[in-house]
Amino acid sequence: MTAAVTAIKKSSHAAIAALLLAAVTFCSEVAGAATLRWAHDEDVFSLDPYARQETFLLSFLSNIYEPLVRRGRNLQLQPALAVHWVEVAPDRWRFDLRRGVRFQDGTPFTADDVVFSFARVSGPNSSLAHALAPIRDVTKLDDFTIEIRTNEPDPILPEEITSWGIMSAHWCAENDAEQPGDALKGEETYATNHANGTGPFMLDRRKPDVETALVPNPHWWDKPEHDLDRVVFRPMPAKAAVAAFLAGNLDMLYTVPPDATDRIARTAGVYLVHGPELRTIFLGMNAASDELTESSVKGRNPFRDKRVRRAFYQAIDENTITTKVMRGFATPAGLLVGPGVVGFDAALNDRLPYDPAEAKALLAEAGYPNGFTASMDCPNDRYLNDEAICSSIVAMLAKIGVKLHLNADSRGKFFAKLLLPEYRSSFYLLGWASSTYDALSALVNLAATRSKEAHRGDANFAGYSNPKVDALIADAGHEPNEAKRVDLLREALALVKDDIAYIPLHQQQVVWAARNNVQLVQQADGFFPLRYVRMK
Repeated sequence: MTAAVTAIKKSSHAAIAALLLAAVTFCSEVAGAATLRWAHDEDVFSLDPYARQETFLLSFLSNIYEPLVRRGRNLQLQPALAVHWVEVAPDRWRFDLRRGVRFQDGTPFTADDVVFSFARVSGPNSSLAHALAPIRDVTKLDDFTIEIRTNEPDPILPEEITSWGIMSAHWCAENDAEQPGDALKGEETYATNHANGTGPFMLDRRKPDVETALVPNPHWWDKPEHDLDRVVFRPMPAKAAVAAFLAGNLDMLYTVPPDATDRIARTAGVYLVHGPELRTIFLGMNAASDELTESSVKGRNPFRDKRVRRAFYQAIDENTITTKVMRGFATPAGLLVGPGVVGFDAALNDRLPYDPAEAKALLAEAGYPNGFTASMDCPNDRYLNDEAICSSIVAMLAKIGVKLHLNADSRGKFFAKLLLPEYRSSFYLLGWASSTYDALSALVNLAATRSKEAHRGDANFAGYSNPKVDALIADAGHEPNEAKRVDLLREALALVKDDIAYIPLHQQQVVWAARNNVQLVQQADGFFPLRYVRMK
């Protein structure tokens, strides 16, 4: 989850129509040397860059909308719509904006658009509001200078705004899209299926659940590295996409199911693209409720007992999940963040030993010698092999007497359920990639005591709360000394680990596939920047 999430409503008719149109198009389309045809197992949820904080959506829209500060091939910070930035005070940053930039409708980009975009992204219905919660306000100093004031000293602000795409104030006002629609209620605005950014690509056509086509922006301010004339994206079920790819009807797959990797690796003319992802897959346990729903235990909550949480942890054989379920495309994890994230500590990354006998003894000691029943929520189309992971965990926990009812849903239904104020599931699987490449993101969202007003704990569906962790998070958020800040992050991660607030499973690998004539850059954050694609 880059974090968070909104409902998707799909009809079976739309899915059938998508497959039929894709089949007709595949037969009739002749892919030019510079036409990239690619697929993912889920559609672009919305073209509104504030509709949802989810990696695929943010990645897709980053080709149309641009931030003040972007990331390069190796995730390093680069100037984008801002050419220079400086911390003028512990709680203030000044940004010099790029001159001569125009939105794709021809209107000029100025400081007014940044001020407007902050009001929109932090307003009602925006799913990115919590990501920019450290910002108090954005002030225009002149047409090409803005100042961002933070609630507290924020030494990593530029890292925190790389996914914030800037929108046109004029275009949004002209099209009655000054606020995002409430996606949880199915509301749409003009920005849902139309786009107007400053980026390297612009929207050509949009048919939800069928196809979204982009063409290069001829007036982009930067020098293109790509050689694409057109980009055609189609949402397709993973198995159908693999078949289309192997038949030569697709040039790139954003999602490759583990059971297809061997077949693709053996096929001439195509290749796998894979590497470690910053995302950690983990399990959450509801320790907040007085009583679990859908559980045989009445009048108390087993997860409030650390012994029960430890029993669950030690009953799960992550090595088997990594080798058998993930087919080696994962690395076992002991922390909520992995290598490449600031604050990660290899010395803390060891897992509790797999020991079902010890797990059973811990349950008995906690007062559950025969185990208990509960529910487990899991997406079936969000993370690599997510439902298979959950099914294997259900089987493993059954061996210590815990009988779980597995609720596996599409990502839309799954995340909509998690976001309900009354969400109180017993047990769930989730993934988190720190969008700032810093452990503070995971800690603020997953481990801080939930506070809607302070935008803390937005993804802390487990209801975990530890005042010491909260204090460390607050201190790390405004500590200017990097070495001290990293120490604070590691101390907080160690406490979360010791509390067994969550059960980390693994860092999954990003696994794509492409034809041999496609050169691309795969980033550890899961983003697919089209500006680097070349068709040989």
